[in-house]
Amino acid sequence: MTTDAEPHLFSSSVETLLARADELCVRRNVRLTALRRQILGLMLEANVPLGAYDLLQRLQALQGNAAPPTVYRTLEFLMEFGLIHKIERLSAFMPCTHTLGRAPCHEHDADCVHASQFLICRNCSSVTELEDPTILASIAAASKKSGFRLQHTTVEVEGLCAKCVAPA
Repeated sequence: MTTDAEPHLFSSSVETLLARADELCVRRNVRLTALRRQILGLMLEANVPLGAYDLLQRLQALQGNAAPPTVYRTLEFLMEFGLIHKIERLSAFMPCTHTLGRAPCHEHDADCVHASQFLICRNCSSVTELEDPTILASIAAASKKSGFRLQHTTVEVEGLCAKCVAPA
């Protein structure tokens, strides 16, 4: 967390989400270090999925000595603790709206399946995160029928967003 002596790099809404991320890390007995916080903040502020090298460039603009391995290790940490998602189709990362409280949230226990669905626009590359329980229920039923124990799901759906579908 930042102290009063440190300047606030991010907007108040991003700072609120970063405080939530810090609380989640404390509950999980891990640290949201200054670097992890800064990278997550850059992602939250961007409002679009960012690739690792996009993040590296943004980080280097703030602190010139950032290197790719540092960014990759940070992204791995943020994914491991459910703070971000990797959008495979775009080779990019975005904050988890479910975990950070932008969408309705509940406390997860060990058997909870975090099921995210992403709507990816083929035209403008915008991404919308959904968490539709009916989709999870269908996947869970099919998994159970196959004798498969579901732990995590990610569904990426490609199409056109509302802005790109709207007539010019």
